[in-house]
Amino acid sequence: MRRAHDVVVIGAGPAGLAAAALSARAGLDTVVFDENIAPGGQVYRSIDRTPLRRREVLGADYWAGESLLEQALSAGARIESATTVWSLDGERELGVVRDGSARMVQAAEVIIATGALERPFPIPGWTLPGVMTAGAAQTLLKSAGVVASGQVVLAGCGPLLWLLAAQTIRAGGRIALILDTTPRTAIFRAAAHLPAFIASPLFRKGLALMREVRAQTKVITGVVSLAAEGEGRLQAVSWTCAAGASGRMEAEHLLLHQGVVPNLNLAMSAGVEHRWDELQLCWRPVLDTFGGSSVPSIAVAGDGAGIAGAWAAEARGRLAAIAAVRRCVGMQSSAASEASERAAREDLRRHEAGRAFLDHVYRPAPQFRLPEGDTLVCRCEEVSARQIVDTVALGCEGPNQMKAFLRCGMGPCQGRLCGLTVTELIARERKLSPQAIGYYRLRPPVKPIALSALANMPVDEGAVKAVVRG
Repeated sequence: MRRAHDVVVIGAGPAGLAAAALSARAGLDTVVFDENIAPGGQVYRSIDRTPLRRREVLGADYWAGESLLEQALSAGARIESATTVWSLDGERELGVVRDGSARMVQAAEVIIATGALERPFPIPGWTLPGVMTAGAAQTLLKSAGVVASGQVVLAGCGPLLWLLAAQTIRAGGRIALILDTTPRTAIFRAAAHLPAFIASPLFRKGLALMREVRAQTKVITGVVSLAAEGEGRLQAVSWTCAAGASGRMEAEHLLLHQGVVPNLNLAMSAGVEHRWDELQLCWRPVLDTFGGSSVPSIAVAGDGAGIAGAWAAEARGRLAAIAAVRRCVGMQSSAASEASERAAREDLRRHEAGRAFLDHVYRPAPQFRLPEGDTLVCRCEEVSARQIVDTVALGCEGPNQMKAFLRCGMGPCQGRLCGLTVTELIARERKLSPQAIGYYRLRPPVKPIALSALANMPVDEGAVKAVVRG
């Protein structure tokens, strides 16, 4: 592992691979650090080694990742898989760990392409064995060719819900029931954006997926409450609909999904400014048109810059790399650089078209974001919604003070599964905006690493500084 690079890309998904291909092609020393055992991110997960060789199972959009990976490798970018970035500071010094050994790496330019996380879906019983996210189920499908067996219920809202259902059915699995939590009034909220959506490729793809799934799976719409039931593991799923009807089904697996949000921990720990996005109900970094952040020479690309999908992520990755190349080698007046920028911006415009409709339609309802009573919010430290509300009543003002009361956000996930929920719960109780409440103060290590890895790290000024800072 080298100690210095021109460009370090963090994440080997659509944005990261596109950025790496462009910067390496421009002659810059480019390395991609990715914590998965194979490149591709979530969208193109295990693209070079998936056991699912029947291309129709995962669909043409998945297999487009083969070309993207080949472009990055043929351009000369080095992809370091199974490598975790646990630290990044404003001077672009990164802490990385691989094979149990930690090192500090310096970069002239950093492009954060860590993608998205599934939004927390805290319902009663969501911590029971047998309950998992739709994204986790898709990971098993892509990387191991595994589908859930027995009675499988898929619940929530968003495009991934329908994509996973279709892919599961094509792979020979079965979805017993889909519980759609999309608010019935959402279509009226999104009506102004419908023409742009119909004109976009998203409309045709989405409609085809829904038709394919509905032909083979029962779908219940208008679900307004949801609970996982069981002793020791999932045994049943119960629900209520807006019209008052309710139901219960025995189930062995419940797959939950209500959209994705930017994976922000690394960017926040580096000091990148973020603001609350009221439409997508999440934090997103404040960026310029190239993805440049408030920290010089640190850019954010892909869904980490705001949820827009894989194709838009590629365009964002190219734009971030164009800016990095220009700063490194001075290509401002290059005709090729300007043409590449125009093409990337046109791709981004085309693939973002229609996104506003999806953001309005699939905006999760409050009852699925703000749990009540004994429903767990922080899974790592087993903190309930009632405990958080009671602590706010005692005078707790924000997520960081909440750590002192309840240890929320101090477990292995470092707030990834509870951060949004904690912020919104405190905001509701204090009658303030999430922006006014803020988020966890994130410090390295932003991912769990073994003490032995730190102990074996070469002792130099950079290493000592990173450890002390954490």
